[in-house]
Amino acid sequence: MTWFPETIKHGRFGDWLTNNIDWALSRKRYWGTPLPIWRNDEDPSKFVCVGSLAELGEYAGRDLSGLDPHRPCVDDITFTVPGEAGTYRRVPEVIDAWFDSGSMPFAQWGYPWVEGSAEKLERNFPADFIAEAIDQTRGWFYTLLAVSTLVFEETSYKNVLCLGHILAEDGRKMSKHLGNILLPVPLMDEHGADAVRWFMAASGSPWAPRRVGHTTLQELVRKVLLTYWNTVSFHALYARANDWSPTGAAPALAGRDVIDRWLLSTTHRLTQEVTDAMEAFDTTRVGTLLSTYVDDLSNWYVRRSRRRFWDGSPSALWTLHECLDVLTRLMAPLTPFITERVWQDLFVATGADVDSVHLAAWPVAQAALVDDQLEESMAATRRLVELGRAARAESKMKIRQPLARILVPSNLLAQLTDELRGELLDELNVRAVESFAYAGDVVEYSAKGNFRALGKRFGKETPTVAAAIAAADARELIEVLRDGDMAKVGPYEVTADEVLISERPREGWSVANEQGETVALDLHLSPELVQAGLVREVIRFVQETRKNTGLDVSDRIRLTWCASGDVADALRAGQAEIADEVLAREVVEAAAAGADWAQDLDLGLAVTVEKL
Repeated sequence: MTWFPETIKHGRFGDWLTNNIDWALSRKRYWGTPLPIWRNDEDPSKFVCVGSLAELGEYAGRDLSGLDPHRPCVDDITFTVPGEAGTYRRVPEVIDAWFDSGSMPFAQWGYPWVEGSAEKLERNFPADFIAEAIDQTRGWFYTLLAVSTLVFEETSYKNVLCLGHILAEDGRKMSKHLGNILLPVPLMDEHGADAVRWFMAASGSPWAPRRVGHTTLQELVRKVLLTYWNTVSFHALYARANDWSPTGAAPALAGRDVIDRWLLSTTHRLTQEVTDAMEAFDTTRVGTLLSTYVDDLSNWYVRRSRRRFWDGSPSALWTLHECLDVLTRLMAPLTPFITERVWQDLFVATGADVDSVHLAAWPVAQAALVDDQLEESMAATRRLVELGRAARAESKMKIRQPLARILVPSNLLAQLTDELRGELLDELNVRAVESFAYAGDVVEYSAKGNFRALGKRFGKETPTVAAAIAAADARELIEVLRDGDMAKVGPYEVTADEVLISERPREGWSVANEQGETVALDLHLSPELVQAGLVREVIRFVQETRKNTGLDVSDRIRLTWCASGDVADALRAGQAEIADEVLAREVVEAAAAGADWAQDLDLGLAVTVEKL
């Protein structure tokens, strides 16, 4: 047997077996399986253990095949044995209900008396796994093992999933007295059965006690289920807008965009990893893998590909359709209801071979589609994007304002193909990416002594050592200390803990660093960059106006605007770009704005849109 967690096998369960005593099977109850023992009422030392209704009928001298073998019917059956005084009557006790539970593997088929039960038992015994809470180590886990070992000389299960208890949101045991009980049906009514099911299977280790509450389930719905649903809706929206369906031949892999090839690679890697985790009964890892993938799918792939979906790119539409197909099948065991709805709406409606996701074949990973180098390079791209966003946030520079360049480490830049450089530049709204090696120093360093740390080692010499640190070349000092070496300052040697290093970007730069990786954004804005930023702001405002007007994403419009100064100049210069982005077939400049026009007071812009 394999135990999950493994510690239970020789711990809680092993201790129970080591200290086990004889099992007293009888219980003084009315309801239950009657103890099949008939005792002589004149000589209680004489008794008969009856093995079947047929055997009982032989003792009683009549056909009892139709007898209900429960109380009170079975208590009415008595018999005598030739040559013995007294009458045999059934003892009043019933069998411990745990014996019934332990007999389940064969009793459920009526083995050995029911026709066909032997064949059913052979096909289903022993079970692949059983699952119950940790308190069943002394209950069901034990009785299953004891009964099957006694009857068949082997265990009735191969794997044991020993689950932790479910606690209230405050970490306390649920109790009527405490008033913190959460009933499962109301939870499912409020958050959905899929959310509760995902929590039970995948939110935290199933073997450990876990807290459940409305906040936990709301977050799960928002981060996983709603994100998945919105991604499906996004695909359906743009498939309809472009009159696309998955018919004909899909684009060849080599002809697809780099981000499509990346998504296919991660999807097939996910398939293999989820399959391996399922085989190992590790549903926690399954949940982690799926939730991470859903986040990457929505917040990286879809967001980076919006323009291509807008343009009806067959590569993008095919790729997302294929990957949602795989994802839906992988999620189905954990979230059977939402995945079935998606299967019906997205896949059955477009010609799926099977009518239900739960009848579909489990996905098989295609190793040829997994590209380790591409995934590594994309990971580097995304790290640079996160650092670039941090640098923008630090400088309070809006993402819609284009910047001239970003500086990145040479080793990371070398990993980026031209396509990935394009993804980086487009995501950060930067015109060029360059290496630090050719850009000079964009950070000013200063160093001073950490008096508390210095005092422990240098005592009265601390002020002198601190002065030597302040006089040293801060850049050289940080390079030595970063490698973990002692740095020499004058006649002294100091450690990294004894030196406080501060970094300050030079004027016109914003720098971000994490785990030894640094990027720098050039904040100098030329008139052309300023105007490009205004064009982006105009596009943003017109798109908001389209949405507030209730237009469909594919509706073409007439855009009429009124502005002055730099914004008007930007509108005139960027008219073609603006028209393309907002689907405007006509762009008209007006001398004055209407009273009901949408206005952005910060921009000094008023617009109105009309559907064509």
